[in-house]
Amino acid sequence: MRRVYDFHGGIHPAENKHQSVRSGIRSAGVPAQLILPLSQHIGAAARPVVTVGDYVLKGQVIAEAAGHVSATLHAPSSGRISGIEDRPIPHPSGLPAPCIVIDCDQQDLWTPHQGVADYRDCDASELLELISSAGIAGMGGAGFPTAVKLMGKPGRSVKTLIINGTECEPYITADDILMRERAADILEGVAILQHILQPEETLLGLEDNKPEAIAALREAAASASHVEIVTFPTKYPSGGEKQLIEILTGKQVPAGGLPGDIGIVCQNVGTAVAVRDAVIYGRPLISRITTVTGDAVATPQNFEVLLGTPMQHLLDLAGLQPERCERLVMGGPMMGFTVTNPQAPIVKTTNCILAPTTAELPPPPPAQPCIRCGLCAEACPASLLPQQLFWFAQGKEFEKLEQHNLFDCIECGACSWVCPSHIPLVQYYRASKADILQQRRDHAKSEQARERFEARQTRLAQEDEEREAKRAARKAAAEKRTQLATQEGGEDPIQAAIDRAKAKKAAQQAGTGTEPAAAASALDTLRQKLEKAEQRLAQSHASGEDAKIVAALEASAERLRGKLTEAESAASEAGAS
Repeated sequence: MRRVYDFHGGIHPAENKHQSVRSGIRSAGVPAQLILPLSQHIGAAARPVVTVGDYVLKGQVIAEAAGHVSATLHAPSSGRISGIEDRPIPHPSGLPAPCIVIDCDQQDLWTPHQGVADYRDCDASELLELISSAGIAGMGGAGFPTAVKLMGKPGRSVKTLIINGTECEPYITADDILMRERAADILEGVAILQHILQPEETLLGLEDNKPEAIAALREAAASASHVEIVTFPTKYPSGGEKQLIEILTGKQVPAGGLPGDIGIVCQNVGTAVAVRDAVIYGRPLISRITTVTGDAVATPQNFEVLLGTPMQHLLDLAGLQPERCERLVMGGPMMGFTVTNPQAPIVKTTNCILAPTTAELPPPPPAQPCIRCGLCAEACPASLLPQQLFWFAQGKEFEKLEQHNLFDCIECGACSWVCPSHIPLVQYYRASKADILQQRRDHAKSEQARERFEARQTRLAQEDEEREAKRAARKAAAEKRTQLATQEGGEDPIQAAIDRAKAKKAAQQAGTGTEPAAAASALDTLRQKLEKAEQRLAQSHASGEDAKIVAALEASAERLRGKLTEAESAASEAGAS
């Protein structure tokens, strides 16, 4: 048998799992209305592709992935879109969020869909595209888009594929009942994952408190040697990804790292079944198994429920006794959170709805000062220092929190469970994580604004330099033309233009009799220039200069003669009049 390892810390809370596995999986049916949050996964919320009033079929895309880390959303049943609006959703904040609302027609009509004939004939990229288009996100509670997780990083091979059937959280039995009743489907989905990842080994791990599930999986795997079923002692939170990796392989994921960094990929058993349905049958992720349990319901059990179904619908099916229900919790008592509105819908990560009585899950007593007993550090499965994290969280010392690996905390609640002072440690860590992430987003926006400003300044400076360069080039070209013309023709073209203007003005003034002296002066200037040009031409003839230069000088002298003749004629006409 494979050797199994242990991880640091951990606790043994009361399991309370037997209540909900007395009967098999029950269909929850089609409710009157489905409420589908656009964000049911880690990453960017999906983008609606339908409008109010549209009629949709079961399995039809109603919102597309909005980015690399995002997931497509499909209609879980046929009906008409009655709203795209903010509705209550299951979230620790308790705030409403954008949802697509479908009024079901109870016909449950499918859109045309079809899987692949044989997934072994498809390459990994084709299968990943199918998984992505099916909108599959991790079914174990984290909700990371499955296709993105399976892609990994280029050039990095997978040594071990781990299928997580641990389900260590008290009360929850959704995976347990799935393994009992649909073990063959799980292994079929695992085979598809193997075809995509090509791992060296595949391990399906689960705790030894699930004998029926272990037996069902081993029977289903008897004819296939591609999956090793591994059991290990029950301890919370062995279902954490990093803890399960350490249990099965003895390896530890580096602080701040990912399983892929050490050649390991983990997937939940429910995710494996969703992959199988998407690839073989072309069914998108529109339903899941959800446990409804707690002493406030008459018949705790597991339901196969359409996504978007209001929690109240399931609670009614399980026989909720409202007068006994202290509060509603999505998830288990350790990592779950309170749901403020029973109309909040089932989402892709809803593995359990817990309806406890006050006696079963009493409100926590007031927190007392920390007595520094160290029990939290002993219980922490991530080998962190919860005391220090607590103090840094209180003081908003975010840099020190990151230095002490706050983000390696899986929020399992083990530290809070053992704390004799009843300090809600996990709530401090969760709030600090949110603050740090907000700081990062603000910093990223600030950096983006700074980069835009600097880019604009650089662009403006470049434009100024280009304008100055063009001015300098025009000036240099003009100077060169002037110099060349002076050398070739003995006349500065700019000065010549000025002289022509003066001569014209002088001629006009001579014609009007206003300034005859100025007209005479202009004629003298022209005669002097003509004389200089003729002397320069004679010198060029005598020295045997280049014919082109001689021709230019002759042309310049001829122009001056013409100007002088015109000026003299104008002066004569003015005098005669």
